[in-house]
This record gives sequence, C-alpha cells and structure tokens, in this order.
Amino acid sequence: MPTLPTRQFDAHADQGASPLGQLPEWDLRDLYESPDCDALSEDLEWLETACAEFAADYDGKLDTLDADGMLACVKRDEQISQVAGRVMSYAGLRYYQNTVDADRAKFMADMQDRITTMTTQLVFYTLELNRLDDDKLAAMFDENEDLARYKPIFDRVRAMKPYQLSDELEKFLHDQSAVGAAAWNRLFDETIADLHFTVDGETLNLEATLNFLTEQDRAKREAAARELARVFGENVKIFARVHNTLAKEKEIEDRWRKMPTPQTGRHLANHVEPEVVEALRNAVVAAYPKLSHRYYELKRKWLGLDMLEVWDRNAPLPMEDTTLVDWDTAKTTVTEAYAAFDPRMAEIAEPFFAKGWIDAEVKPGKAPGAFAHPTVTNVHPYVMLNYLGKPRDVMTLAHELGHGVHQVLAADQGELLSSTPLTLAETASVFGEMLTFRKLLDEADSPEQKKVLLAGKVEDMINTVVRQIAFYDFECKLHAARREGELTPDDINALWMSVQAESLGEAFNFMEGYETFWAYVPHFVHSPFYVYAYAFGDGLVNALYAVYASGAEGFQDKYFDMLKAGGSKHHTELLAPFGLDATDPAFWDKGLQMISDLIDELEAMEA
Repeated sequence: MPTLPTRQFDAHADQGASPLGQLPEWDLRDLYESPDCDALSEDLEWLETACAEFAADYDGKLDTLDADGMLACVKRDEQISQVAGRVMSYAGLRYYQNTVDADRAKFMADMQDRITTMTTQLVFYTLELNRLDDDKLAAMFDENEDLARYKPIFDRVRAMKPYQLSDELEKFLHDQSAVGAAAWNRLFDETIADLHFTVDGETLNLEATLNFLTEQDRAKREAAARELARVFGENVKIFARVHNTLAKEKEIEDRWRKMPTPQTGRHLANHVEPEVVEALRNAVVAAYPKLSHRYYELKRKWLGLDMLEVWDRNAPLPMEDTTLVDWDTAKTTVTEAYAAFDPRMAEIAEPFFAKGWIDAEVKPGKAPGAFAHPTVTNVHPYVMLNYLGKPRDVMTLAHELGHGVHQVLAADQGELLSSTPLTLAETASVFGEMLTFRKLLDEADSPEQKKVLLAGKVEDMINTVVRQIAFYDFECKLHAARREGELTPDDINALWMSVQAESLGEAFNFMEGYETFWAYVPHFVHSPFYVYAYAFGDGLVNALYAVYASGAEGFQDKYFDMLKAGGSKHHTELLAPFGLDATDPAFWDKGLQMISDLIDELEAMEA
C-alpha cells in the first residue's frame, strides 16, 4: 500500500530580505494542481475501478496464469502502484509543508483511508504469489525475459513467505493500518511540529532550536539544550505512549508472523542478511574508542574545556568562520562538486533548483529534518530541507540532492524496480556529501581552514556511523524491553542513556534532561531499525570512494550503472564491479579506517 514520504503555509515573509537569499519552495503542481482538481478526482475514480477489476480478474487465479499472463498481471499491479503513489505523494508532501494545518492533515488522512479501502481488494495478490510453486515460477522466468526482469520483486515478496498469515488476517492488518501505526505516526508528527521553545526570549520551533546547538556562543548552545530538555520533559508521556504502542503493535504482529527478532522485518525489507548488519554493528561498536572517543578528546582540548557537555557535541571550533552560507553559494558549491566528478551528475541536479523541486525555508508547522521523496517514476523527486545557512546545511543539501539524483536515475526501472533498499539508498547521498567535502578540502587556503573542514567531516561521519549505531542499539534494547511489559518514561530514558556514554566516551558530561532526547528522533517512530542504513551507507561510500580515489578506470560509468539499477540487483551484484563485498566482515573495517585516518590527520596537525 502506498505510504507517506519517509521523512516534513504557503505564505511566508519576504525571502528577498533574508541573508540567505531567495530560498526555493515546492511547486507540487507536477503531481496535481490542487486538492480538488479534476485530475486527482479522475485518478481516484480510475484507481477504484482498476483495483476492483484486478481483483475480479486475478483473485484465486494466479496459479492458472502462463508467463505472458503473469507479466500482464504484474504490469497492471505496477500501474495501480504508480497512480496510488502519486496521490499519496501529493497528500504527504503537502502535509509536511505544514503539519499543523487541519485541512492538510484531513486531506492526507482522507486520501490514506480511500486508498487503503480500495487496495484491500489486492491483499490476495502477494499471498497467492507466495503459494506459487518454485519450479513453475522459475520456468516462467526462463520462458519470458520481460517477466524475468521482475524476478527481484518476486524474490522480495516471497522472502516473506515463512511469515505470512492467513488471507483473512492479512486483509484485517491492511484495513487496520490507517488507524494503527499511521495514526500514531501522525500524532508524533503533529506533536513535534506544534512544540514551542523559548531561547533568549525568542519563541522557536524544533528545527530552529536544534540549530542553536551549532552556535559559536556556548551560552546560547546551553540555553537551547536546556530548553529542549524542558519541553521534551513536559511532553515525554506522549512520546512514551507513542513508542510503547508502536513497539507493542510490532511485537504482536511479529509474534503472529513468527519473526525471530524485531529486526527481521527491516532486514527483509532492506534485502540484507542479518549477519551482515550484525557484522557492521559489531565493527562500529568495537571502533568507538578509536573513533568517537578519540575525536571528542581532541575537541575537548580545542574548546579548552575540562569536560564536554552535550551542547558541545556539534559546536563549531573556536577558529571556525561563522559567516552564514547563502543559498546561491550553497547551490554553487554542491553543483560544482557534482560536476567535477561527472558533468552528468550536475545536469541531473539542475532541475531541482530551477523547477521547484526543493523546499528549503524553515517555516511554521513545517516538519523538521530533511528528506528526498521519489514520488513516482513518471513525475520526479522532491527534496525537503530546513536551510539555515550553516556549513552542515550545505552538506545536507549535498546529501539530499544525492538521493534525488539516485531517484531520477533509477526511475527508468519502473515503479516496482526503482525503489532501492534503505541500505543502498544512502549510497548516493553520502557519496554526494563526500564529493562536496573533498572539493572544499582541496580549496582550503590555510592549515586552519583545512583543520576546520576535516573536523567537520569527522563529526558528520561520527554522527552518521557511531551515533546511528548507538540509535540502533537503543532501538534493539527498547523493543526487547517492551516485550517484557509497559515501559515508563524513566525506563525509556534509562535505555537511551545506556548507549550514550558507551558511544560518545569519557570526554562528556550528560546534563539532567538529556535522557529525554530520544523523544524527537522520527526514525524510531516512522521506520523502526532504519538507522543502521546510515552507517551501512557511510561504510559503503568510504570503500567506494577509496576505489574512486585510487584512479580506478571507468569508475564514473560503473557508479552511474549502480544508481540506475535501483532495486533491481542485490548489494553483492552492485558492488562486484568495484571489487567490493559487504558480506566480508573486513569490509566494514576498511570504511571505518577512513574515519580513523582523518582523525590521525587531525592529531598530526596538533603535534
């Protein structure tokens, strides 16, 4: 069933007066002109008819189809997915522009309800696919090359075969989804968007308050951190209820499906082996001392502190230039870095800036964070940012634009095969960041500037690898604990703190109230166990970049081929042309060594 974009007022102040310049805003008309336009009504009518006809033609009959008939069936399912995806993309993106707007929230909920009702008739489809005889299906693939192209889709569907419930129960779960997890996700989004924080007499939303944690002024960083703790503390019961309910709902469904672990569903969705994820997790945890512990000890000295506080984790260095980066400069920096790698990459990125595919300004009610949503393959992706002009915001632009480029390239695979597992979806985004960082590093005109850039990149990598694996461990502990009973806010707080000192090291004190900072992380709510994909992607890109930096012949063409593949190949197939293998436990050590080498470089600059 189509879902909301994973990952968030049209009228706003004159942007021309902003020191950031003219910030772009989405033009969603490429999806639909308006919520009441004829095209949307026509698509909903078509979808209702198409779902009913699909069910009438195929329910109980999949095992009677020959290869040509199966191909026709798959293509009809693909078209239904595309139209439903277009509707939900429009509803979701419009909602994320202003999550506290009641009309937008109602429209999104109404669309979700209508599409859920229509597509309930299609639940039989995957259930019957999983009952097909292996040999018969293999023979169909041998007979029809066009059908064989969809084999990865069949493989992913059939990976769920051991965990499939009865047809009746599967339909029940499908129907209930709109008032189950989706409703709790919406409560979380609306609660987060409606939080208000007061720092130095100014009332701010979450995104603007979090931005203060990267201010040069330490007193302002502390004030923001303490205000975050205060507001999270006041709302912690709501967040604890959301997490308790979603974790329990997941535990019930996992138990009925006989899934061996809470993480199994995510691994299946990511098309990645559990032992690969475990090897990644273990490699990162073992590397904490030589990565985060070592780096933060350096940072403690740079800041001239006896101990770091949590509000110092992302503090700029004392010598760092605090000048805001305007939008045009950010655009030029990223696109030039892309073009230096390959002009095709910059060409694909250009329409994002020119055609209203990016929404960058921080606005009341807009969801925090950033994402790139692929929408559907016959439209184009949209990128959401909350751009405040910090160097990290430039890297976020490079990251999300990398997703966008990947999604554009993969679109030729079609609706079913374009979607990339989360573990591989982070590849182009992190690679885009790396290209931008290397461009800036090459252009650094002083050792001090180089030091600032190196430190910033190390921090970003630690946030991507160490912090996200700590998040993953927190989630693992939370879901395991919830299986033993209801968790109080204090219980969840304790689980959060159990991974913080281990991952950050002895350089830190943890202020009272920091124990509630789990509350605002959207991945825990929207996509359980998503977070390890960031570490997977960073390790993958570090290994890939090492191949590129070695001058490997034809790297750019191989890289574009990898992105164009979308979800049509397993990670072992995608990495083989580069001589890489993520199933080798030593693979992760190579990626982590790159971070360690950068810290070595920083330490050498101190000597």
